[in-house]
Amino acid sequence: KFSLSQAYPNPFNPGTNIEYTLNHAGIVSLKVYNILGQLVMTAVDNVNQAPSTYKVNVDMSGFNSGVYFYVLQQGNNRLTQKMILLK
Repeated sequence: KFSLSQAYPNPFNPGTNIEYTLNHAGIVSLKVYNILGQLVMTAVDNVNQAPSTYKVNVDMSGFNSGVYFYVLQQGNNRLTQKMILLK
């Protein structure tokens, strides 16, 4: 099934792992937004991926402490989770 797991570890400093599962092939993006909804990072940029489970390491060492949201999108499917960067 199409799913987006909670980042691990969370809270984190400075890196965390994000795992997601795709149930069919397609173009995928994984983006990170700050609390204001501004795009701060693109971890996966419109990559064509096969059905499987993927793990992405996100390094946010250049960012301020705070709450961030990461969004997985594939076609019309979109999932969002929250993560906390603590320095």
